[in-house]
Amino acid sequence: MPTHLTPPESICLLRLSALGDVTHVVPLVRTLRAAWPQLPITWLIGGAERRLLAGLDGVEFVEYDKRSGVRGMRELRRGLQGRRFEVLMQMQVAARANLLSAFIPADRRIGYDRARSKDLHGLFVNERIPDRTGVHVLEAIGSFCEPLGLKQNEVVWDLPVPQAARDWAQAQWSQDGTPTLLISPCSSHALRNWRPERYAAVAGHAASRGWRVVLCGGRSEFERNMGNAILASAKAPILDLIGKDTLEQLPALLERGDLVLTPDSGPMHIANAVGAKVLGLHAASNPKRSGPYSDLRYCVNRYDDAARRFMGKSASELKWGAKIEYPGVMDLVTVQDAIEAFERRASDFGP
Repeated sequence: MPTHLTPPESICLLRLSALGDVTHVVPLVRTLRAAWPQLPITWLIGGAERRLLAGLDGVEFVEYDKRSGVRGMRELRRGLQGRRFEVLMQMQVAARANLLSAFIPADRRIGYDRARSKDLHGLFVNERIPDRTGVHVLEAIGSFCEPLGLKQNEVVWDLPVPQAARDWAQAQWSQDGTPTLLISPCSSHALRNWRPERYAAVAGHAASRGWRVVLCGGRSEFERNMGNAILASAKAPILDLIGKDTLEQLPALLERGDLVLTPDSGPMHIANAVGAKVLGLHAASNPKRSGPYSDLRYCVNRYDDAARRFMGKSASELKWGAKIEYPGVMDLVTVQDAIEAFERRASDFGP
């Protein structure tokens, strides 16, 4: 890590959402902080994402509610009155985020390369990150430090998990040496979700192998209904924690799982960031681009099958990052696929 570079006077990060994506920004913050410990960093972020990362050292969070529209953007500008950032890292290409960036006073405005730009992103930036295809989302975000002369050579999360959250997670089940399969069944993208009876079948297999099975999720009606459907199909005991944790407690809960079963979702990336092993279910999205960054060994990858079935092309022929979100795409992931992935992890714990 070069330390002879002159640090900017201030940096503003713009990445509002989503839960999984903001975890990918944390290693970038660690890279900036390692090079320049005194660098003032401000992060424009969504409310839920701020709660997830509360306590991240050396970062001033400024919350923006996406529902507030242009009114909220004007309020943000008034709140920043008298301030000007030397660098803005515009790490979100959606139209709302692009427009919001125009309300942030900054000299250097670093954005994505042309290939990853959309919604007039190029009109709101004056510098771009390197154009690299075939990289994970985390690596693309990490490259935002390169125009400043840095390189993200090491990926460090060290998410700020409060001790009270860990205490709560520890109280949910005993530490008796029994390995735990934690199922977080819901993605915010409905077409990435798996069938509840398939989750129940994998839960039954895990229980037959002597594993504890725990179900977790948020407080939405959809997540509660999904949990109820899994429980109704289950043939083995499942500890139901859906709706019982907070965003602050979620990382502490996920890090207790010996394996986390989930589709491409925020909890997938949070689990990876706290060191849990992930059994990711992929057909609608490419795990090489958006799977658990640290370890894909326990993932199911039916992305190429989905490309051939729904797009008439191989995965290698699609644009990098293309989503295949069609009804029925996740049915390409079979129960046997998930059981085989589970067994790869279970072998770590012996017969």
